[in-house]
Amino acid sequence: MSRYAPPVTPEDLAVSVRAAVLEWVSQSGQVLEIPAELRLERPKSREHGDYATNIALALSKSAQLSPRVIAESLAPLIAEIPGVAAAEIAGPGFINIRLDSATLGQTAQIIVAAGAAYGTGAALAGQQINVEFISANPTGPLHLGHTRWAAVGDAIARVLVAAGAKVSTEFYINDRGVQMDKFGASVMASAHDQVIPEDGYQGAYIHDLAAAIVIARPSIKELPIEEQFISFREAAYALQLKQQQQVLEQFRTHFDLWASERALHESNSVEHGLDRLRAQGHVYELDGAVWL
Repeated sequence: MSRYAPPVTPEDLAVSVRAAVLEWVSQSGQVLEIPAELRLERPKSREHGDYATNIALALSKSAQLSPRVIAESLAPLIAEIPGVAAAEIAGPGFINIRLDSATLGQTAQIIVAAGAAYGTGAALAGQQINVEFISANPTGPLHLGHTRWAAVGDAIARVLVAAGAKVSTEFYINDRGVQMDKFGASVMASAHDQVIPEDGYQGAYIHDLAAAIVIARPSIKELPIEEQFISFREAAYALQLKQQQQVLEQFRTHFDLWASERALHESNSVEHGLDRLRAQGHVYELDGAVWL
């Protein structure tokens, strides 16, 4: 009977490879620190096998042996793992591992049988993790960069869920400050067929927002200037945020929480948070600024 367990997943194979490394260390009589988790990588070319490990290079310094000498000792032990067809040395001391066809077929059967549950686990069970991503300003359409962030953030959240964590996804809405005022002023200027301020927001979408607001509220341009400005800003904000939300839903990126920066300040949550940090000695003031 083999000393090693047959691989079913890459993690199982890594466990068996680590067992082979421990056996070599025991045989050599050396005292070496072996990584608790041994990682395997997929070679860039299938010609180099199904998996590869650089463990020989990692042990070289502490063992005071060349990586290739270590690899020459480890490769035969790794080749004894059930399901491994060959363990080949490459370069300065990499070990390329080839699995036999029966093992690959068995793995394929397991994947098909498990379906969407394959790859899930409980490594992060009991942990609550909030993933905040994209968080674009509600002052314009989402661009290609936001699309990339949506894909990456959503993928990270799904991986964490698959690892057993309780995950919430958050879009932090930057709806407070000078940029919101510039956005409102730009839409208002467009509605009055005026030149948009030089430091304002340009683009066809500004004119589209202005037209939509005037159609929905024909009397808005008759309001006092200050009230009119606030009305245009808030209406444009609502329309633009809704458009962002619709685009992300079409992209199948769901958020559990749309957190408003404005709401945080209006509820004094920011100030309360700073007060708690001050009381705990984590905040100080220097050069007219508050530092954490």
